[in-house]
Amino acid sequence: NGKTYHYKFYSLSAIIAVGYRINSGRATQFRQWATKVLDTFTKQGYVLDKSRLINGQIFDEDYFDHLISEIQEIRASERRFYQKITDIYATAVDYSLDSQTTKDFFATVQNKMHYAVHGGTAAEVIMARADHTKEHMGLTSWKNAPDGKIVKADVSVAKNYLSMDEMQELNEIVTMYLDYATRQARRHIPMTMADWASKLDAFLQFNDAEILQNKGKVTAAIAKAFAESEFEQYRVIQDHLYQSDFDRLVASTEQKN
Repeated sequence: NGKTYHYKFYSLSAIIAVGYRINSGRATQFRQWATKVLDTFTKQGYVLDKSRLINGQIFDEDYFDHLISEIQEIRASERRFYQKITDIYATAVDYSLDSQTTKDFFATVQNKMHYAVHGGTAAEVIMARADHTKEHMGLTSWKNAPDGKIVKADVSVAKNYLSMDEMQELNEIVTMYLDYATRQARRHIPMTMADWASKLDAFLQFNDAEILQNKGKVTAAIAKAFAESEFEQYRVIQDHLYQSDFDRLVASTEQKN
């Protein structure tokens, strides 16, 4: 229209500083939005603007390049096997923590994977294998393994009772999930929550694994109480047998003398 317009532009730092200092309805909305974004970033390590992605359909090269980078970070992380699966799930374009799909997926993912490799839920494997009369109380790994003491926190972690073959099988399933996520991103195919939920079952079936159809026969609370009860009995045995670095040094010195 031939007119000249003048606009003021402010840096993001200035917007954040003002937004957190003034009191107004708009400022309150900004703080709520910013807090939600920061909370998501802290928990997941990234933030995606799902509304713009879905409504604007801006699945461009940058989006998928960023997604591939995030998948690589998930792969390299030290998080537990089922947490990596949930981290991939959280990259869904329509991800919502409050959706029923998410609640169902998060509630079952760990048990589905345990059931696939040994036929029991996380709670059931703890109940079946925690035994104070066995070496290391039946544990195959713990935080201070192999020479450090087993502590109470170790005995209620289901993966600590799994064999090397079972852990390998779990890792293979996670690798398949991660490889598929990378492949989909490279092919520029966005994935929804429903897609990721169905793919977990598909990968388990591909590996000839049974799919868990219920919540299991043992609750997590019962399994934890049982394991800790066994630990209290095992603690006495462990204290009797345990040798610290100091104990070994003293024993070695006495032998030399």
